[in-house]
Amino acid sequence: MRIAMWSGPRNLSTAMMYAFAQRSDCAVWDEPFYAAYLAATGLQHPMRDAVIDQGEVDPEAVITKCLSDREGHLYLKLMTHHMLPGFRRDWLADVTNVFLIRHPARAVASYLAKRENPTLDDLGFRQQAELFDAVLAMGQTPLVIDSHEIREDPEKSLTRLCTALGLEFDPAMLRWPAGGNAADGIWAAHWYPAVHGSTGFAGPEGDLPELSGKHAEMCRTAMPFYDRLRASDGS
Repeated sequence: MRIAMWSGPRNLSTAMMYAFAQRSDCAVWDEPFYAAYLAATGLQHPMRDAVIDQGEVDPEAVITKCLSDREGHLYLKLMTHHMLPGFRRDWLADVTNVFLIRHPARAVASYLAKRENPTLDDLGFRQQAELFDAVLAMGQTPLVIDSHEIREDPEKSLTRLCTALGLEFDPAMLRWPAGGNAADGIWAAHWYPAVHGSTGFAGPEGDLPELSGKHAEMCRTAMPFYDRLRASDGS
């Protein structure tokens, strides 16, 4: 099975990748399209040159590798905003698509701690809804899981996800060694310090952060995309 886990940044996506990396039957790939996205857009992200130098800038080559034959399962940690309009999407019919969502207020607040002045497209909410629709149009019923619920009860949420995927839940998914994973992209030094210090999922989240000005407006604009996918969450 090839599991395509689609999320925006700051959505618990790295912790989820670490969880699946603990399974003996599963390999993981961290943000396969990141280098191609940066090369195509010219955006100035932290560690841009290193990401491009060490990654694959041809999206067709990335797709081929995503679909290549292998032993065991493959978990793809995919950022929705990396799937640019010029990158073909028909390959999504050949993977099992899951959408990892997070309340926009939490995602925006977390992103601001790492990079100033994000745009709505940096957060990937619009693109996540577009990809969800694309998968529906291909005849799949994609799975949706909310990061808030994972942190409320990781074992329950991951058991439900594994069951929906046709996998047996593995308790090893709840813990991982501190210090990162060998599959981390080179950008981990900038984006992953918190999860590198963890050995499992963080506890339940508190109240929603308060945002103001343009960041509050960004959250309001993103809410319909989040609410739509949230309504498809089977919990």
